[in-house]
Amino acid sequence: MRIILPLVLLFAALITVPATAGEGADQFRPVAERMLAWTKADNGLYPLLADFTDHFPRRISGSQNLERGLDWIIAKMTADGWNVRTQPVMVPNWKRGKESLIMTSPMNRTMEFCGLGGSIGTDGSPLKAPVLVVASFEELKQRAAEVRGKIVVYNVPFTKYSATVQYRYNGAQQAARLGAVASLVRSVGPFGIQTVHTGAMGYNDSVSKIPSGAITIEDALLLKRMQDRGEPIELQLSMEAKWQPDAPSRNIIVEMKGSELPNEVVVMGGHIDSWDLGTGAMDDAGGCFVTWRALSMMRSLGLKPKRTIRVCFWTNEENGLRGAKAYSDQTLTEKHVLGLESDAGVFAPTGFTCSDTGAFRARAEDVVRLLAPVHATTIETGDGGADTSPLLERGVPTMELNVAGERYFWYHHTEGDTIDKLNEQEMNDCVYAMAVVAWCFANF
Repeated sequence: MRIILPLVLLFAALITVPATAGEGADQFRPVAERMLAWTKADNGLYPLLADFTDHFPRRISGSQNLERGLDWIIAKMTADGWNVRTQPVMVPNWKRGKESLIMTSPMNRTMEFCGLGGSIGTDGSPLKAPVLVVASFEELKQRAAEVRGKIVVYNVPFTKYSATVQYRYNGAQQAARLGAVASLVRSVGPFGIQTVHTGAMGYNDSVSKIPSGAITIEDALLLKRMQDRGEPIELQLSMEAKWQPDAPSRNIIVEMKGSELPNEVVVMGGHIDSWDLGTGAMDDAGGCFVTWRALSMMRSLGLKPKRTIRVCFWTNEENGLRGAKAYSDQTLTEKHVLGLESDAGVFAPTGFTCSDTGAFRARAEDVVRLLAPVHATTIETGDGGADTSPLLERGVPTMELNVAGERYFWYHHTEGDTIDKLNEQEMNDCVYAMAVVAWCFANF
Protein backbone atom coordinates (compact mmCIF):
# COMPACT_ATOMS: atom_id res chain seq x y z
CA MET A 1 0.00 0.00 0.00
CA ARG A 2 2.86 2.38 0.72
CA ILE A 3 4.01 1.94 -2.89
CA ILE A 4 0.64 1.72 -4.71
CA LEU A 5 -1.14 4.67 -3.05
CA PRO A 6 1.32 7.38 -4.19
CA LEU A 7 1.13 6.01 -7.73
CA VAL A 8 -2.66 6.07 -7.68
CA LEU A 9 -2.69 9.63 -6.40
CA LEU A 10 -0.19 10.70 -9.05
CA PHE A 11 -2.27 9.09 -11.81
CA ALA A 12 -5.46 10.74 -10.52
CA ALA A 13 -3.76 14.12 -10.51
CA LEU A 14 -2.60 13.66 -14.08
CA ILE A 15 -6.01 12.78 -15.47
CA THR A 16 -7.73 15.70 -13.76
CA VAL A 17 -5.42 18.31 -15.31
CA PRO A 18 -7.27 19.90 -18.25
CA ALA A 19 -5.83 19.27 -21.70
CA THR A 20 -5.48 23.01 -22.00
CA ALA A 21 -3.50 23.42 -18.79
CA GLY A 22 -1.57 26.67 -18.98
CA GLU A 23 -3.81 27.79 -21.83
CA GLY A 24 -7.21 27.36 -20.24
CA ALA A 25 -9.92 29.86 -19.45
CA ASP A 26 -8.38 30.79 -16.11
CA GLN A 27 -5.94 33.04 -17.97
CA PHE A 28 -8.94 35.26 -18.80
CA ARG A 29 -10.27 35.48 -15.25
CA PRO A 30 -8.90 39.00 -14.63
CA VAL A 31 -10.64 40.26 -17.78
CA ALA A 32 -13.84 38.43 -16.80
CA GLU A 33 -13.78 40.09 -13.39
CA ARG A 34 -13.51 43.52 -15.02
CA MET A 35 -16.42 42.61 -17.32
CA LEU A 36 -18.53 41.52 -14.37
CA ALA A 37 -17.95 44.79 -12.53
CA TRP A 38 -18.82 46.75 -15.67
CA THR A 39 -22.09 44.90 -16.31
CA LYS A 40 -23.18 45.04 -12.67
CA ALA A 41 -22.86 48.84 -12.77
CA ASP A 42 -24.34 49.37 -16.25
CA ASN A 43 -27.68 51.17 -16.53
CA GLY A 44 -27.66 51.99 -20.22
CA LEU A 45 -28.82 48.82 -21.99
CA TYR A 46 -32.41 48.58 -20.79
CA PRO A 47 -33.40 52.16 -21.74
CA LEU A 48 -31.68 51.79 -25.12
CA LEU A 49 -33.66 48.64 -25.92
CA ALA A 50 -36.86 50.26 -24.64
CA ASP A 51 -36.31 53.29 -26.86
CA PHE A 52 -35.86 51.09 -29.91
CA THR A 53 -38.73 48.67 -29.34
CA ASP A 54 -41.16 51.41 -28.29
CA HIS A 55 -40.58 53.25 -31.58
CA PHE A 56 -40.06 50.33 -33.98
CA PRO A 57 -42.39 47.44 -33.10
CA ARG A 58 -43.75 44.81 -35.53
CA ARG A 59 -40.54 44.53 -37.56
CA ILE A 60 -41.69 41.86 -39.97
CA SER A 61 -39.55 41.40 -43.07
CA GLY A 62 -40.58 43.72 -45.87
CA SER A 63 -42.05 46.29 -43.49
CA GLN A 64 -41.20 49.97 -43.17
CA ASN A 65 -40.87 49.49 -39.41
CA LEU A 66 -38.01 47.03 -39.89
CA GLU A 67 -36.10 49.26 -42.30
CA ARG A 68 -36.67 52.40 -40.24
CA GLY A 69 -35.52 50.50 -37.18
CA LEU A 70 -32.34 49.46 -38.99
CA ASP A 71 -31.72 53.09 -39.95
CA TRP A 72 -32.11 54.07 -36.27
CA ILE A 73 -29.63 51.43 -35.13
CA ILE A 74 -27.09 52.39 -37.78
CA ALA A 75 -27.35 56.04 -36.76
CA LYS A 76 -26.95 55.17 -33.06
CA MET A 77 -23.95 52.92 -33.71
CA THR A 78 -22.31 55.49 -35.95
CA ALA A 79 -22.81 58.24 -33.37
CA ASP A 80 -21.22 55.93 -30.81
CA GLY A 81 -18.09 55.69 -32.93
CA TRP A 82 -18.60 52.35 -34.64
CA ASN A 83 -17.70 51.74 -38.27
CA VAL A 84 -21.01 50.23 -39.36
CA ARG A 85 -21.37 48.15 -42.49
CA THR A 86 -24.36 46.36 -43.92
CA GLN A 87 -24.95 43.32 -46.08
CA PRO A 88 -27.77 43.58 -48.65
CA VAL A 89 -30.45 40.91 -48.38
CA MET A 90 -33.67 40.37 -50.33
CA VAL A 91 -36.33 39.15 -47.91
CA PRO A 92 -39.81 37.59 -48.12
CA ASN A 93 -42.67 40.08 -47.97
CA TRP A 94 -45.89 38.68 -46.47
CA LYS A 95 -48.66 41.10 -45.56
CA ARG A 96 -51.30 40.25 -42.97
CA GLY A 97 -54.01 42.71 -43.93
CA LYS A 98 -57.35 42.76 -42.13
CA GLU A 99 -58.58 39.57 -40.55
CA SER A 100 -61.37 38.33 -38.30
CA LEU A 101 -62.92 35.17 -36.93
CA ILE A 102 -66.56 34.97 -35.83
CA MET A 103 -68.43 32.08 -34.28
CA THR A 104 -71.85 31.95 -35.94
CA SER A 105 -73.11 28.76 -34.24
CA PRO A 106 -74.03 27.74 -31.58
CA MET A 107 -73.70 31.42 -30.58
CA ASN A 108 -72.59 34.68 -32.15
CA ARG A 109 -69.19 35.66 -30.84
CA THR A 110 -66.11 37.44 -32.19
CA MET A 111 -63.00 35.40 -31.42
CA GLU A 112 -59.42 36.51 -30.93
CA PHE A 113 -57.52 35.44 -34.03
CA CYS A 114 -54.32 35.96 -35.99
CA GLY A 115 -53.24 34.60 -39.34
CA LEU A 116 -50.10 32.50 -39.45
CA GLY A 117 -47.16 33.90 -41.34
CA GLY A 118 -47.20 32.81 -44.97
CA SER A 119 -50.88 31.86 -45.04
CA ILE A 120 -53.08 32.69 -47.98
CA GLY A 121 -56.21 34.75 -47.43
CA THR A 122 -59.86 33.92 -48.00
CA ASP A 123 -59.87 35.33 -51.53
CA GLY A 124 -61.81 38.49 -50.87
CA SER A 125 -64.86 37.04 -49.13
CA PRO A 126 -65.60 35.38 -45.78
CA LEU A 127 -65.24 31.63 -45.50
CA LYS A 128 -67.98 29.98 -43.45
CA ALA A 129 -67.78 26.32 -42.51
CA PRO A 130 -68.44 23.79 -39.74
CA VAL A 131 -65.66 22.82 -37.35
CA LEU A 132 -63.83 19.63 -36.48
CA VAL A 133 -61.62 19.73 -33.37
CA VAL A 134 -58.78 17.22 -33.12
CA ALA A 135 -56.00 16.69 -30.58
CA SER A 136 -53.29 15.30 -32.88
CA PHE A 137 -52.39 14.36 -36.43
CA GLU A 138 -53.24 10.78 -35.47
CA GLU A 139 -56.79 11.77 -34.53
CA LEU A 140 -57.07 13.73 -37.76
CA LYS A 141 -56.27 10.56 -39.72
CA GLN A 142 -58.68 8.50 -37.62
CA ARG A 143 -61.47 10.96 -38.39
CA ALA A 144 -60.53 11.48 -42.04
CA ALA A 145 -64.08 10.81 -43.23
CA GLU A 146 -65.30 13.86 -41.25
CA VAL A 147 -62.74 16.37 -42.50
CA ARG A 148 -63.95 17.38 -45.98
CA GLY A 149 -65.50 20.84 -46.05
CA LYS A 150 -64.57 21.55 -42.42
CA ILE A 151 -62.37 24.04 -40.62
CA VAL A 152 -59.96 21.80 -38.71
CA VAL A 153 -58.98 23.07 -35.26
CA TYR A 154 -55.88 21.56 -33.66
CA ASN A 155 -56.39 21.64 -29.89
CA VAL A 156 -52.91 20.45 -28.96
CA PRO A 157 -51.57 21.22 -25.46
CA PHE A 158 -48.07 22.71 -25.30
CA THR A 159 -45.37 20.22 -24.32
CA LYS A 160 -42.15 21.57 -25.76
CA TYR A 161 -41.84 24.03 -28.60
CA SER A 162 -40.17 21.73 -31.11
CA ALA A 163 -42.99 19.21 -30.77
CA THR A 164 -46.04 21.46 -30.54
CA VAL A 165 -44.95 23.88 -33.29
CA GLN A 166 -45.37 21.07 -35.84
CA TYR A 167 -49.12 21.68 -35.71
CA ARG A 168 -48.62 25.36 -36.51
CA TYR A 169 -46.27 24.72 -39.39
CA ASN A 170 -47.72 21.53 -40.90
CA GLY A 171 -51.34 21.69 -39.77
CA ALA A 172 -52.75 23.30 -42.91
CA GLN A 173 -51.18 20.87 -45.35
CA GLN A 174 -52.23 17.83 -43.30
CA ALA A 175 -55.81 19.08 -43.08
CA ALA A 176 -55.91 20.05 -46.76
CA ARG A 177 -54.89 16.54 -47.81
CA LEU A 178 -58.20 15.35 -46.38
CA GLY A 179 -60.34 18.11 -47.88
CA ALA A 180 -60.44 20.74 -45.10
CA VAL A 181 -61.18 24.32 -46.18
CA ALA A 182 -59.16 26.03 -43.42
CA SER A 183 -56.92 25.18 -40.48
CA LEU A 184 -56.74 26.76 -37.03
CA VAL A 185 -54.19 25.94 -34.35
CA ARG A 186 -54.38 26.42 -30.61
CA SER A 187 -51.74 29.06 -29.94
CA VAL A 188 -48.33 27.50 -29.33
CA GLY A 189 -47.56 28.33 -25.73
CA PRO A 190 -48.11 26.98 -22.20
CA PHE A 191 -50.15 29.88 -20.87
CA GLY A 192 -52.48 32.54 -22.21
CA ILE A 193 -54.96 35.19 -21.25
CA GLN A 194 -56.95 35.15 -24.49
CA THR A 195 -53.63 35.72 -26.29
CA VAL A 196 -52.98 34.63 -29.87
CA HIS A 197 -49.52 33.58 -31.06
CA THR A 198 -48.47 33.95 -34.68
CA GLY A 199 -45.51 32.27 -36.41
CA ALA A 200 -44.53 30.66 -39.67
CA MET A 201 -46.60 27.99 -41.39
CA GLY A 202 -45.84 26.04 -44.54
CA TYR A 203 -47.56 24.60 -47.57
CA ASN A 204 -46.87 21.55 -49.70
CA ASP A 205 -47.23 22.13 -53.43
CA SER A 206 -48.77 18.70 -53.86
CA VAL A 207 -51.93 19.68 -51.94
CA SER A 208 -54.32 22.62 -52.02
CA LYS A 209 -53.40 25.73 -50.05
CA ILE A 210 -55.95 26.65 -47.39
CA PRO A 211 -56.06 29.62 -44.97
CA SER A 212 -54.38 29.02 -41.63
CA GLY A 213 -54.44 30.93 -38.35
CA ALA A 214 -54.19 30.74 -34.58
CA ILE A 215 -56.81 31.05 -31.86
CA THR A 216 -56.40 31.37 -28.10
CA ILE A 217 -55.87 28.44 -25.76
CA GLU A 218 -59.17 29.30 -24.08
CA ASP A 219 -61.13 29.28 -27.34
CA ALA A 220 -59.60 26.00 -28.48
CA LEU A 221 -60.77 24.44 -25.23
CA LEU A 222 -64.20 26.05 -25.64
CA LEU A 223 -64.60 24.58 -29.12
CA LYS A 224 -63.59 21.16 -27.82
CA ARG A 225 -66.20 21.33 -25.04
CA MET A 226 -68.87 22.34 -27.52
CA GLN A 227 -67.94 19.48 -29.83
CA ASP A 228 -68.00 17.00 -26.93
CA ARG A 229 -71.51 18.20 -26.05
CA GLY A 230 -72.63 17.56 -29.61
CA GLU A 231 -73.25 21.22 -30.39
CA PRO A 232 -72.87 22.09 -34.10
CA ILE A 233 -70.06 24.66 -34.45
CA GLU A 234 -69.73 27.03 -37.38
CA LEU A 235 -67.07 29.70 -37.87
CA GLN A 236 -66.71 32.55 -40.32
CA LEU A 237 -63.13 33.40 -41.27
CA SER A 238 -61.93 36.49 -43.17
CA MET A 239 -58.27 37.06 -44.10
CA GLU A 240 -56.65 39.52 -46.50
CA ALA A 241 -53.23 37.87 -46.14
CA LYS A 242 -51.09 37.79 -49.27
CA TRP A 243 -47.55 37.64 -50.57
CA GLN A 244 -45.89 40.57 -52.29
CA PRO A 245 -42.57 40.60 -54.19
CA ASP A 246 -39.39 40.21 -52.15
CA ALA A 247 -38.16 43.42 -50.55
CA PRO A 248 -34.66 44.78 -49.82
CA SER A 249 -33.30 44.60 -46.29
CA ARG A 250 -29.91 44.43 -44.56
CA ASN A 251 -27.77 42.70 -42.00
CA ILE A 252 -25.95 45.15 -39.70
CA ILE A 253 -22.32 44.48 -38.72
CA VAL A 254 -19.92 46.14 -36.26
CA GLU A 255 -16.69 44.59 -35.04
CA MET A 256 -13.41 44.87 -33.19
CA LYS A 257 -10.64 43.78 -35.55
CA GLY A 258 -8.27 41.14 -34.29
CA SER A 259 -4.79 42.37 -33.45
CA GLU A 260 -3.05 39.16 -34.56
CA LEU A 261 -5.54 37.08 -36.59
CA PRO A 262 -8.02 39.58 -38.07
CA ASN A 263 -9.33 37.11 -40.64
CA GLU A 264 -10.36 34.66 -37.92
CA VAL A 265 -13.77 35.63 -36.57
CA VAL A 266 -15.95 35.08 -33.55
CA VAL A 267 -19.39 36.31 -34.60
CA MET A 268 -22.18 36.86 -32.10
CA GLY A 269 -25.64 38.35 -32.49
CA GLY A 270 -29.36 37.82 -32.85
CA HIS A 271 -32.10 38.59 -35.35
CA ILE A 272 -33.45 42.11 -35.53
CA ASP A 273 -36.68 41.33 -37.40
CA SER A 274 -39.76 40.25 -35.48
CA TRP A 275 -43.31 39.19 -36.17
CA ASP A 276 -45.98 41.81 -36.74
CA LEU A 277 -47.44 41.37 -33.25
CA GLY A 278 -45.83 43.04 -30.25
CA THR A 279 -42.47 44.78 -30.19
CA GLY A 280 -40.08 41.85 -30.43
CA ALA A 281 -38.22 42.92 -27.29
CA MET A 282 -37.56 39.30 -26.24
CA ASP A 283 -37.63 37.87 -29.75
CA ASP A 284 -35.12 39.07 -30.58
CA ALA A 285 -34.10 42.71 -30.27
CA GLY A 286 -32.91 41.86 -26.75
CA GLY A 287 -30.50 39.28 -28.10
CA CYS A 288 -29.14 41.79 -30.61
CA PHE A 289 -28.71 44.61 -28.13
CA VAL A 290 -27.04 42.33 -25.56
CA THR A 291 -24.29 41.45 -28.05
CA TRP A 292 -23.91 45.09 -29.11
CA ARG A 293 -23.53 46.02 -25.46
CA ALA A 294 -20.97 43.26 -24.97
CA LEU A 295 -18.82 44.67 -27.77
CA SER A 296 -19.22 48.21 -26.44
CA MET A 297 -18.08 46.99 -23.03
CA MET A 298 -14.92 45.45 -24.49
CA ARG A 299 -14.09 48.73 -26.18
CA SER A 300 -14.86 50.69 -23.02
CA LEU A 301 -12.46 48.49 -21.05
CA GLY A 302 -9.72 49.03 -23.63
CA LEU A 303 -9.57 45.36 -24.63
CA LYS A 304 -7.98 44.31 -27.91
CA PRO A 305 -8.81 40.77 -29.05
CA LYS A 306 -6.39 38.50 -30.87
CA ARG A 307 -9.12 37.46 -33.35
CA THR A 308 -11.90 39.65 -34.73
CA ILE A 309 -15.02 39.82 -32.57
CA ARG A 310 -18.01 40.74 -34.69
CA VAL A 311 -21.61 41.54 -33.89
CA CYS A 312 -24.22 40.83 -36.55
CA PHE A 313 -27.88 41.78 -36.44
CA TRP A 314 -29.36 39.24 -38.84
CA THR A 315 -32.48 40.18 -40.78
CA ASN A 316 -35.37 37.86 -41.67
CA GLU A 317 -34.96 35.00 -39.24
CA GLU A 318 -38.66 34.69 -38.51
CA ASN A 319 -39.96 33.79 -41.95
CA GLY A 320 -37.05 32.99 -44.19
CA LEU A 321 -33.57 32.95 -42.62
CA ARG A 322 -32.38 34.99 -45.59
CA GLY A 323 -30.11 37.19 -43.46
CA ALA A 324 -28.26 34.21 -42.00
CA LYS A 325 -27.78 32.64 -45.41
CA ALA A 326 -26.58 35.92 -46.89
CA TYR A 327 -24.12 36.38 -44.04
CA SER A 328 -22.64 32.94 -44.59
CA ASP A 329 -22.43 33.42 -48.36
CA GLN A 330 -20.77 36.82 -48.00
CA THR A 331 -18.11 35.68 -45.50
CA LEU A 332 -16.81 32.55 -47.21
CA THR A 333 -13.26 33.90 -47.37
CA GLU A 334 -13.11 34.31 -43.59
CA LYS A 335 -12.37 31.63 -41.03
CA HIS A 336 -15.03 31.57 -38.34
CA VAL A 337 -13.93 29.98 -35.09
CA LEU A 338 -17.34 30.36 -33.37
CA GLY A 339 -20.90 31.37 -34.18
CA LEU A 340 -22.56 32.61 -30.99
CA GLU A 341 -26.24 33.49 -30.79
CA SER A 342 -28.82 34.82 -28.35
CA ASP A 343 -32.38 34.04 -29.49
CA ALA A 344 -34.17 32.51 -26.52
CA GLY A 345 -34.98 35.68 -24.64
CA VAL A 346 -32.66 37.65 -22.38
CA PHE A 347 -33.82 36.39 -19.01
CA ALA A 348 -31.39 35.11 -16.36
CA PRO A 349 -28.63 33.18 -18.20
CA THR A 350 -28.11 29.53 -17.27
CA GLY A 351 -25.42 28.45 -19.75
CA PHE A 352 -25.08 27.59 -23.41
CA THR A 353 -25.80 24.93 -25.98
CA CYS A 354 -22.81 23.71 -27.98
CA SER A 355 -22.81 21.94 -31.33
CA ASP A 356 -19.45 20.25 -30.77
CA THR A 357 -18.93 17.14 -28.65
CA GLY A 358 -15.14 16.95 -28.86
CA ALA A 359 -12.23 19.24 -28.05
CA PHE A 360 -14.21 22.44 -28.66
CA ARG A 361 -16.91 21.24 -26.25
CA ALA A 362 -14.26 20.57 -23.58
CA ARG A 363 -12.92 24.07 -24.03
CA ALA A 364 -16.46 25.53 -23.81
CA GLU A 365 -17.01 23.68 -20.53
CA ASP A 366 -13.78 25.23 -19.27
CA VAL A 367 -14.90 28.73 -20.35
CA VAL A 368 -18.30 28.68 -18.66
CA ARG A 369 -16.66 28.14 -15.28
CA LEU A 370 -15.95 31.87 -15.49
CA LEU A 371 -19.70 32.48 -15.54
CA ALA A 372 -20.27 31.17 -12.03
CA PRO A 373 -21.01 34.70 -10.71
CA VAL A 374 -24.16 34.77 -12.89
CA HIS A 375 -24.95 31.04 -12.50
CA ALA A 376 -24.52 30.29 -16.22
CA THR A 377 -22.21 27.31 -16.02
CA THR A 378 -24.07 24.59 -17.92
CA ILE A 379 -23.22 23.31 -21.40
CA GLU A 380 -25.82 21.24 -23.27
CA THR A 381 -25.47 19.56 -26.63
CA GLY A 382 -27.39 21.51 -29.25
CA ASP A 383 -27.06 22.96 -32.74
CA GLY A 384 -26.83 26.60 -31.68
CA GLY A 385 -29.34 29.09 -33.02
CA ALA A 386 -31.16 29.41 -36.33
CA ASP A 387 -29.04 32.30 -37.59
CA THR A 388 -25.79 30.45 -37.01
CA SER A 389 -27.08 27.28 -38.70
CA PRO A 390 -25.57 28.16 -42.13
CA LEU A 391 -22.21 28.52 -40.37
CA LEU A 392 -22.73 25.15 -38.68
CA GLU A 393 -23.26 23.63 -42.13
CA ARG A 394 -19.81 24.98 -43.02
CA GLY A 395 -18.31 23.15 -40.06
CA VAL A 396 -18.15 26.15 -37.70
CA PRO A 397 -18.81 25.33 -34.03
CA THR A 398 -21.92 27.13 -32.76
CA MET A 399 -23.24 28.02 -29.33
CA GLU A 400 -26.48 29.60 -28.14
CA LEU A 401 -27.26 31.33 -24.86
CA ASN A 402 -29.59 29.39 -22.60
CA VAL A 403 -31.73 31.34 -20.15
CA ALA A 404 -34.33 30.71 -17.47
CA GLY A 405 -37.05 30.94 -20.05
CA GLU A 406 -40.08 29.57 -18.23
CA ARG A 407 -42.09 32.64 -19.28
CA TYR A 408 -40.65 33.01 -22.76
CA PHE A 409 -43.41 31.11 -24.55
CA TRP A 410 -46.09 32.97 -22.63
CA TYR A 411 -45.30 36.00 -24.79
CA HIS A 412 -43.56 34.48 -27.83
CA HIS A 413 -44.90 35.88 -31.14
CA THR A 414 -47.68 37.82 -29.39
CA GLU A 415 -48.68 41.38 -28.59
CA GLY A 416 -47.29 40.64 -25.12
CA ASP A 417 -43.65 40.62 -26.28
CA THR A 418 -42.77 44.01 -24.80
CA ILE A 419 -39.87 45.45 -22.82
CA ASP A 420 -41.67 45.28 -19.45
CA LYS A 421 -41.30 41.48 -19.48
CA LEU A 422 -37.51 41.85 -19.18
CA ASN A 423 -35.37 42.55 -16.13
CA GLU A 424 -32.48 45.00 -16.39
CA GLN A 425 -29.98 43.05 -14.29
CA GLU A 426 -30.80 39.76 -16.01
CA MET A 427 -30.11 41.43 -19.34
CA ASN A 428 -26.79 42.72 -18.00
CA ASP A 429 -25.92 39.20 -16.87
CA CYS A 430 -26.58 38.02 -20.44
CA VAL A 431 -24.14 40.69 -21.64
CA TYR A 432 -21.52 39.29 -19.28
CA ALA A 433 -22.11 35.69 -20.39
CA MET A 434 -21.93 36.48 -24.11
CA ALA A 435 -18.89 38.74 -23.69
CA VAL A 436 -16.87 36.21 -21.70
CA VAL A 437 -17.49 33.39 -24.16
CA ALA A 438 -16.74 35.57 -27.18
CA TRP A 439 -13.59 36.99 -25.57
CA CYS A 440 -12.18 33.61 -24.58
CA PHE A 441 -12.62 32.03 -28.00
CA ALA A 442 -11.20 35.11 -29.68
CA ASN A 443 -8.05 34.89 -27.59
CA PHE A 444 -7.19 31.23 -27.01
